[in-house]
Amino acid sequence: MQKTTVFIICFVLLVAFIRCSKTQFSDVSLAKAAYRQEISQYGITWTFDKPVQSGQFITGDWWIVGPVTITKITPVPGPTRPDATNIKINRWGDTSLKTDTTMRNGSMVVLKVGTTQSYDSRAGSFSPRDIIKLPLKLAPNRSLISSISNATLPVDNFAKNILPENEKKCQVVMKTAAVLTCLETVPPRDAFRPPYAGTEKPIFQARNIKWDRLPKLKPAGEVPNWEEFERYFQRPWLDHLMSWAQQELVPNENGPNYGREHARLVSMASLMVMLDVPQQQKEKLTVELIQRGIDLYGLALAGGYWNEGGGHSSGRKWPILFSSIMLDNPKLTQLPETAVFHEDAQTYYGKGWFGQKALYWMVMHHGRRDHYEEKPPEQWEKWDKTSESYRLCCNAGAWTGTALAARYMKAIKLWNHDAHFDYVDRWMRLDDPYASARGIHSRPKAETTTFDPFVTAMWRAHRDNAPQQEMAGKPRMWIWQGDKGAWVPNPQ
Repeated sequence: MQKTTVFIICFVLLVAFIRCSKTQFSDVSLAKAAYRQEISQYGITWTFDKPVQSGQFITGDWWIVGPVTITKITPVPGPTRPDATNIKINRWGDTSLKTDTTMRNGSMVVLKVGTTQSYDSRAGSFSPRDIIKLPLKLAPNRSLISSISNATLPVDNFAKNILPENEKKCQVVMKTAAVLTCLETVPPRDAFRPPYAGTEKPIFQARNIKWDRLPKLKPAGEVPNWEEFERYFQRPWLDHLMSWAQQELVPNENGPNYGREHARLVSMASLMVMLDVPQQQKEKLTVELIQRGIDLYGLALAGGYWNEGGGHSSGRKWPILFSSIMLDNPKLTQLPETAVFHEDAQTYYGKGWFGQKALYWMVMHHGRRDHYEEKPPEQWEKWDKTSESYRLCCNAGAWTGTALAARYMKAIKLWNHDAHFDYVDRWMRLDDPYASARGIHSRPKAETTTFDPFVTAMWRAHRDNAPQQEMAGKPRMWIWQGDKGAWVPNPQ
């Protein structure tokens, strides 16, 4: 009887050990791989000279083990017959497009960010220098970005569902793009796609996601559709063109073409994954947000910067910080000094004309701009008025959601620019302590709200209960010195 009992106990322990071993092995197992001579995604097909070991990252993007030789890309990149592309001047009175038939459906290997591209020659940023010629030997630690061009313009704006009627159409020359990543070895089964830019292809894994770091906030207002937002972040947002010309280039089936919508979509998605809903409901969107941060991290290492004037460059900083927090990986925030972000460059501390201290300015936009909020409106010149129009049309109303998300993830110190948070608080404050000092100038109607009712409702419901935390301190301001920008101390 005792021998039987001992045998049963040993058997149970052995089964438990085997199950544990299987679980541990599955946690560290490699991705499912197969040999393929052809891979397709989003209407783009890559053909190889022979079958290559391949598979998909958790985002659905494809990887291959190289080096490999690509013999064909479909649709075929190259010149097109003369077409009747109808290029229109945009509402700001300019365009970055031209009539040119040299290239459609182009591909790139982006080692460094820059101001040129080889996807579509209708964009003024086109340069033949980086045209991919076939057959292409793709080395490990390189990513190939391939595209499909739009045949005619205008097309549906990627973010049309959140835009007014007059912005639902746009003239961007690219339709879609997909990333093929060449690695040295098969990645882990839970690997994110490495950054598509640069020569470093670090592997980050979903097993490291710290789900308990997401707050569980009570939903306020009408929560956006989850499937719609998962689609917004499904495909790579191409962001390696450091120029406003990106606005008329980037694929309208991949991502937004203007910084305001970058920030708006990231704001709403960030607050959605912080809602008190089952984890399963927000897993896909959280993974996609982390992937967005990984891509931006790679872009920053490859020379990326987002300090344009106007509203073009918003929304790039928070995804990087979010990814670092969720993956518990400080490396993601170890960025070069060249990585300057829109929200930081446009906010600073000063003496505003009606007593406000957290101020806005464009720094550089078609030339150097002044600290206009320190002057009363009667003294504003043409560009001061333009700066104010961008303040109202394009920025704080898009920043609010990420500012709230950062507060709830205790990331203010990590963000390292207190003026941004104080400025958003000033924008959203319902009461007006400066009313008497404004004189004949009423508070702009755009203030106290955002472009998106969900973000506004979440702010109203949760800002006052955001956790107290240490601020970054040592405030600084982005200015132009000589022919380049620099950070200088900016005491309150």
